[in-house]
Amino acid sequence: MQNNRNYFIAIALSVLIVLGWQYFIMSPRIEAQRQAEEARLAQEATTTQPNAAAPAAGTIAGSLPGSTAQAAAEANRDEAIAKTARVAIDTPALVGSINLTGARFDDLKLKEYRETVDPTSPIITLFNPADTTDGYFTELGYIAGENAGTAPGPATVWTLASGDKLTQATPVTLSFTNDAGLTFLRKISVDEHYMFTVEDTISNTGTAAASIAPYGRITRYNKPTTASVYVLHEGFLGVIGKEGGLVEEKYSAIEKESMTNAKATGGWMGITDKYWAAALVPPQAIAYDSRFSHFTDGQPRFQADYKNDAVSIAPGQSTSLKTLVFAGAKEVPVVDGYARDNSWFGKVFANLVGGKTETVTNYEVPRFDLLIDWGWFYFFTKPMFMLMDFFFRLVGNFGIAILLTTIVVKAIFFPLASKQYASMANMKRMQPKMEELKAKYGDDKMALQKAMMELYKTEKINPVAGCWPVLLQIPVFFSLYKVIYVTIEMRHAPFFGWIQDLSAPDPTTFINLFGLLPFEAPSFLHLGIWPIIMGVTMWLQMRMNPTPPDPTQAMLFNWMPLIFTFMLGSFPAGLVIYWAWNNTLSITQQSIIMKRHGAKIELIDNIKRMFRRKPTETK
Repeated sequence: MQNNRNYFIAIALSVLIVLGWQYFIMSPRIEAQRQAEEARLAQEATTTQPNAAAPAAGTIAGSLPGSTAQAAAEANRDEAIAKTARVAIDTPALVGSINLTGARFDDLKLKEYRETVDPTSPIITLFNPADTTDGYFTELGYIAGENAGTAPGPATVWTLASGDKLTQATPVTLSFTNDAGLTFLRKISVDEHYMFTVEDTISNTGTAAASIAPYGRITRYNKPTTASVYVLHEGFLGVIGKEGGLVEEKYSAIEKESMTNAKATGGWMGITDKYWAAALVPPQAIAYDSRFSHFTDGQPRFQADYKNDAVSIAPGQSTSLKTLVFAGAKEVPVVDGYARDNSWFGKVFANLVGGKTETVTNYEVPRFDLLIDWGWFYFFTKPMFMLMDFFFRLVGNFGIAILLTTIVVKAIFFPLASKQYASMANMKRMQPKMEELKAKYGDDKMALQKAMMELYKTEKINPVAGCWPVLLQIPVFFSLYKVIYVTIEMRHAPFFGWIQDLSAPDPTTFINLFGLLPFEAPSFLHLGIWPIIMGVTMWLQMRMNPTPPDPTQAMLFNWMPLIFTFMLGSFPAGLVIYWAWNNTLSITQQSIIMKRHGAKIELIDNIKRMFRRKPTETK
């Protein structure tokens, strides 16, 4: 049937692109990058480098104090932390410390997230000191101008002026006085989630006006060990300027050439992983230059940084500057709560998700919600997450939320599906007349096509009506894939039974009899129970209609469920569960609608026909 062919060809062309890219390109690339990263780290651990110089005056801090030789020798994180005086951090979401040398955020862990689904596994480490092989930290400082003396930078040792531990309720204050009579008081506070507020008050007790330029940087030694797929951005990003658009640059692009952004006022910049991020929000009233860089002098490192225009402080006067530092998990309601989002969409989202949004301070960071990569179809993707999150808050299980969301999506598309299946039913009823026309016109394809179009017109049949529901559901499929793959809410979210992480592939595989045999299957043969269930439902859905008369199409339809089953074996379990459930609903929906229009359900007959022995030809 024409509608049947249109339906499955549309699915094949759209989804095979995604699956093929994931299976044949991204999976080998991820494995190759993982092996290359392991080799690089092993080599780095045995290699020494010359000392890294201190930042030159008048430039954004680029180099690091200490030596790479020390970093390699002191890879033990606890030993590196114990070397310097520190102020402890302890909040509901974070634990760690601030290094008084450079007033640097270089020791930070996330209390609410663990490395694996095992509840006893270590909590996630975000920041590491510079004297480790995985250095990753944030630093705010100043570049000295006229009459400024020595400005606080990477090597400056600050004094703890007040407070003994940074908590949600108790800020701390650091102080530093330089040789030119400038006193720097730095008050650091943190909310219940992941946003630090750094308020600097600079007083000039000297006899001449002093000029200083604030800077901030996020420095990271290594890229993520697991490469991301094409649907997710990892690397540098920012909104440069209050009304600026999102700027994204991958690590590989910055390794080839550093990027300097246009001068701007307002906005933010940082480095993002799949689930975690670090971002700087510079003083919003002062213009700044920003850049994304990769340095190879001394310790190789990636860096997102900015330098504000210099501010002048008259003798006997003081000035205050406020900078925000985000370091933590990219939780949707939290990140949106930090953004300046007064649109109707933002308000609706805040009302729907509730929970954490109600307690998040609105710092009005311009377009900070773009820290989460919703993709080109954000107008589908974000509402999809909103709906799933709404159901999750009702039922407490994201797997059930996916099933309920699928029902809502099917209900929304029901009028179109009804037209599609009604058209298919009408096409079935017209099958005898179509066969008569084929017999009448034979090989005269032009006359046959004209006669069939007249038949469609007489019977009021639209032969392409079945394509529209499929085309409209393609963005829904991509959006759900994006939500499951990108949002941290899906990370380690259990379903039932053996599915303990909806964002990871089904851990079972038939190669080792689903865990009964003591070995693991190769990645390209990994095929769990849920992908097999999905393949069976897809096969049953295809059997709802007669096998196409064209041998090539018939072969494609027969092999497609098997191909998709193996391809989806490496996809997130949540997406596979969605697809299996969607197929099941489609079978039920098609059966009801076509029966209502008087068309025969071909499922049982087609299955019997497949297993019926073909008669042998007699010569």
